[in-house]
Amino acid sequence: MQPGSTLTHLDTSGAANMVDVTDKPATDRTARAEGSVVMRPETLALIREGDAKKGDVIGTARLAGIMAAKRTHELIPLCHPLLLSKVRVECEPDDALPGLRIAAEVRVQGPTGVEMEALTAVSVACLTVYDMVKAVDRGMRIEGIRLVAKDGGRSGAYRAPAAREAP
Repeated sequence: MQPGSTLTHLDTSGAANMVDVTDKPATDRTARAEGSVVMRPETLALIREGDAKKGDVIGTARLAGIMAAKRTHELIPLCHPLLLSKVRVECEPDDALPGLRIAAEVRVQGPTGVEMEALTAVSVACLTVYDMVKAVDRGMRIEGIRLVAKDGGRSGAYRAPAAREAP
């Protein structure tokens, strides 16, 4: 924990509660998250060629991530429902993994941040990739899901260290 910080989702008795954002000003807030799905080179080739039995893997994963960001409050018990102004999900093939690198950016003008929405978008997009090609590669790994950056709000900006530097 950061010095001087407290767990805001716990009340004085230690019980979980939803943070009261009634008196917080609405400000522009942005969060970016990333993750990857590591797979066999043959699986990545199948995705690139559009020959997966279930259809367009990248397009479906992108759409699933966008939909998931919009429903984060239904999945994470103490998240506030937010009127998101932007959700962008990118799924890029990477031969070096081999696999797909997935990134999400979420924006809102509101009293609370969108870190959980960005993380949820990436997580569900990764799971969608796995689901769509698991018939040919059950050994895929979902890795490195993390918050990359956030802006706005009382706590200010955050930038994650480069992936190789992360603890």
